[in-house]
Amino acid sequence: MHLDILETTIEIDESFVAEPPRAIRAQIGAYERGERRTFDLTVDLPDGAVGRTMAAMAEIPYGETRTYGDLAADLGTVPVAVGQACARNPVPLIVPCHRVVGSDGSLRGYSAADGVATKRRLLDLEARVRGSDSESDPEAVQTRLPTDR
Repeated sequence: MHLDILETTIEIDESFVAEPPRAIRAQIGAYERGERRTFDLTVDLPDGAVGRTMAAMAEIPYGETRTYGDLAADLGTVPVAVGQACARNPVPLIVPCHRVVGSDGSLRGYSAADGVATKRRLLDLEARVRGSDSESDPEAVQTRLPTDR
């Protein structure tokens, strides 16, 4: 499924999401307008290291970032493995791989069209929306996983 957001296209593999494409598009549209910080979508995570990394990415709060190294340390792996899992994320944005950055805060890559420029636009959107809301919820989880049902 091709999703147009912030002047670019993000490819989502809807076979990993339980809800219909219309629900996915509606929630992505609300996210882009700054009306939604979390997605009420159930994602079927892949097995293995990619799935474990995706679960960790899903826990990164809206408007915040974590480094590849931080996630790697939490998962008992190496930063390059986290980067590879980010690149294989079948549902970017829904599982927010755009919130994973280099140890120096640099943007290392993004799988959507326009790559790092898209990652920057997503992070800027979240920073603007979060900054405009003094009641931000640091405990918000980006994506509901199947085990949360």
